[in-house]
Amino acid sequence: MSKGLRLTERWMGRALWLVAFIFAAFLIGLGGKIVENLWDVEAPLTVEQFMDPQRLAALQSQRDAAEEKQTAARTALQQAEQQHEVARSNTASARASFDNWLATRRVTARPDQDSELINRTKALDALEAEERKALGAVEAQRQAMLDATQQAESVERNWQALERPAMQAHFEAVRSKELRVFLYRLALTLPLLVIAGWLFKHKRKSTYWPFAWGFIYFALFAFFFELVPYLPSYGGYVRYLVGIVVTVVVGRYAIISLQHYLARQKETEALPDVARRQTMRYDMALQRLAKSVCPGCERTVDLKDTSIDYCPHCGIGLFDRCGCCKTRKNAFARFCFSCGTAANTTLAD
Repeated sequence: MSKGLRLTERWMGRALWLVAFIFAAFLIGLGGKIVENLWDVEAPLTVEQFMDPQRLAALQSQRDAAEEKQTAARTALQQAEQQHEVARSNTASARASFDNWLATRRVTARPDQDSELINRTKALDALEAEERKALGAVEAQRQAMLDATQQAESVERNWQALERPAMQAHFEAVRSKELRVFLYRLALTLPLLVIAGWLFKHKRKSTYWPFAWGFIYFALFAFFFELVPYLPSYGGYVRYLVGIVVTVVVGRYAIISLQHYLARQKETEALPDVARRQTMRYDMALQRLAKSVCPGCERTVDLKDTSIDYCPHCGIGLFDRCGCCKTRKNAFARFCFSCGTAANTTLAD
């Protein structure tokens, strides 16, 4: 801010810039929501949509049946293994008891125990038979589990054979949808840029400039941060081409603006001193002088040198003498700082 601005005006200017940023923030939030939800304009895509419905239904039914069969076979195998473990434990316990009893009989050698020997041997044989039966059940369930697994693998291979071309079609459809959604976003963003350009050209210094600048910031953010990240890549060619186009457009605008500025400056510097002052704003003139810059040609001038009263580059008067007290003063000041006499009144507000 210039030192020539009024204190209230300076703080109000800062407050208006804050209004511009807040306005831009709310617009950016709203625009972000709209851009994000544009993906949901079209129905979501799934791989199953690109598979043969009849084969898909049949394979889905086969897959469900195979999964149920696998689950049932796994449960039955666990039960059979548990029963076999119990039978094996019973057999081992009975064998240990039989061996202890047999060792005792050999010591006593009592003939009256022959019948008990036969009974114990039969009981042990029965337990071993139960163990073999349980082992047979385990083997049968393992075979059933193997059959269910092979059936599930066969169904899975058929599923993958049907899914593979569908995945490719789904990938291409998603890319097409991304391109269409990008075009939707582009159709939303380009008018914003056009409006922002018009506001920058015609309204950036108007009474309602905070809203103009807020919209300009919003449009730039929408383009560079909400549209550019969604640019289709295609190996990077599109991004680089878009970057080149944007750079050329912005660069061309900057070059033309610079040429127009230099032409206007040349024309202005050719005008008489009084006419040139009428084209300058009072606050801008004071701001440039505070930075040791000529208000007329914007070139650097050593204002600390008290012998310099005119710009050595364009010849505009920088310092003059008060008509009342003859004090050397700023030629752009409206009043003499020494005696308060009215001075230059040709500068615009």
